[in-house]
Amino acid sequence: MAGRINDEDVKAVRDAVPIDAVVSEYLQLRNAGGGNLKGLCPFHDEKSPSFQVSPAKGLFHCFGCQEGGDTITFVMKVDHLSFSEAVERLAGTAGITLRYEQGGYNPTHQRGERIRLVEAHKVAAGYYAEQLDASPEAEIGRKFLAERGFDQDAARHFGVGYSPAGWDHLTRFLRGKGFSDKELLLSGLAQEGRRGGPIDRFRGRLMWPIRDISGEVVGFGARKLREDDNGPKYLNTPETAIYRKSQVLYGIDLAKKDIAKASRAVVVEGYTDVMACHLAGVTTAIATCGTAFGGDHIKILRRLLMDNGSARVIFTFDGDAAGQKAALRAFEDDQKFAAETYIAVAPDGMDPCDLRLAKGDEAVADLAQPRTPLFEFALRQIVARYDLDTPAGRAAALDEAAPVVARIKNSASQHEVAVQLAGLVGILDTQFVVKRVGQLARWARDRGGQGPGPGPDRGRPPVAENPAARRPQGPALNLRNPVHATERELLKLALQRPELVSPAFDAYGVDEFTAEPYAAVRETITEAGGAEQGVQDAQAYLVRVREAAPDDRIRAMVTELAVEAIMRRTVDEVYAGEQLVAVRRRAVERRVRDIQSALTRLGTGGDAAHLAAVQNELWVLQQYDQSLREQGAGAL
Repeated sequence: MAGRINDEDVKAVRDAVPIDAVVSEYLQLRNAGGGNLKGLCPFHDEKSPSFQVSPAKGLFHCFGCQEGGDTITFVMKVDHLSFSEAVERLAGTAGITLRYEQGGYNPTHQRGERIRLVEAHKVAAGYYAEQLDASPEAEIGRKFLAERGFDQDAARHFGVGYSPAGWDHLTRFLRGKGFSDKELLLSGLAQEGRRGGPIDRFRGRLMWPIRDISGEVVGFGARKLREDDNGPKYLNTPETAIYRKSQVLYGIDLAKKDIAKASRAVVVEGYTDVMACHLAGVTTAIATCGTAFGGDHIKILRRLLMDNGSARVIFTFDGDAAGQKAALRAFEDDQKFAAETYIAVAPDGMDPCDLRLAKGDEAVADLAQPRTPLFEFALRQIVARYDLDTPAGRAAALDEAAPVVARIKNSASQHEVAVQLAGLVGILDTQFVVKRVGQLARWARDRGGQGPGPGPDRGRPPVAENPAARRPQGPALNLRNPVHATERELLKLALQRPELVSPAFDAYGVDEFTAEPYAAVRETITEAGGAEQGVQDAQAYLVRVREAAPDDRIRAMVTELAVEAIMRRTVDEVYAGEQLVAVRRRAVERRVRDIQSALTRLGTGGDAAHLAAVQNELWVLQQYDQSLREQGAGAL
């Protein structure tokens, strides 16, 4: 069994790897105000960003689905890793050698399964690349690339390799690197041979490493080169613990930064098309890996594009029937984008690789310009199937095409395209078509479908934004209640700016917080040693508070309060004092009401000494309340 990773090393990993650097490998982050960053949540489907990252605190929190935690938690959740696997991956990034409590330094048998499979692919990718670079047998692969305009520098840039034609060259090489037969089979790099032992899955083929968005090699695409190879033209890694073809995009590791920067993605059909586009300057090109472009691919792109109003996705497909079918299939998922989608078909039906060979880089760059909206292409394909010379044909074409137009998000564009549809179908009464489309759009909205309407929220001042207000509130927590709102603000200060509320905050009782979750957070801070602990080392303090939480619900609340922006542009001792005083005064007022109620019950017939004591407590509280009112935080 793997030993427990040394606590000091875990802390070193947390400190060494900035959370914003890790998160930005998976989604685009923008300024959210208050030192925070925001983006589209990778853990649930959304079009308006509710996911926030606090680089200063090393925490993230989604105000939509309530996922939250630190850098390690993020990697665990986004890549489905165990705690030790996530720490090991981050340690590798930071160059930190981990120690285990059972002794030794990072021994092979202690590595998590997923990490081992990724390492096997990394080693295999290096092996294949070396074969292509220098092996005489790989000349056929080098020739294949050269004929398509790719020299060896291009091959190295994309990590293209060659798998030897023998039965077990890679298998023997990986065994020599310490990988077990079980690991080779689980990784998909080997398969069971007829005699029972593992043999290479890929033999005598050109190899493209398929990387996930973080840059890890998780699979391969293999192209056959010889006529005597009876296998398929392209052979991909099978589904494994680290490879899901519906969740990877070839080239995403190289393209992600430019996709986010330009708010544009170009979707092509093959590995060589991605290479051709990138070498021609279209560095936002990506491709699917042996499957149609679908919902999971859209989620990856949406997080990079942020679905803002200027985002563009351009699909390039061959001009043949298969390419047209692929384009229509992509259109079915079009409305999952807030981005505008376009289609580009090269002259003579050439793909980007052929186009680059025939007409050069400029032709490829020109192809990737958004010209024909995908919905317009889809409409033309629909209309072309009907005989528009007959009333029945025109009516049938309208019946199929009108719902397509009704799905267009922007109402002005929808009206314009409805007019175009009338012309395409040959209906002179354009208002009839416009009305028909409008009826379908309203029906879709009424049914809960996605009709035309405004895009994602834009223009809201970052500091004023309070994403927690969008979160459904339970009966114990109501942000419209000013008492709860003030308690929340004080807890945020205690977690984010403990130097402004210490040591006064640590003298506050749990009963001074009326909302049950807030009382639990207050108690958790006490269990972690109090807010004063955060004055010297804020990140270590937040780690202790999260670890002290009694359950995941309170831990999530701690993370949320530590990430959510404080509702004041200038956060200083005066503002902190106002929150301290407000919470304390309300606690005093509640106690005064309780005592007044007790005095009413005692009346004049009760024990005189007891009555005097209660009256004295009331007088003391009233004097204290007056001091708080007049002196503010100075009376605490």
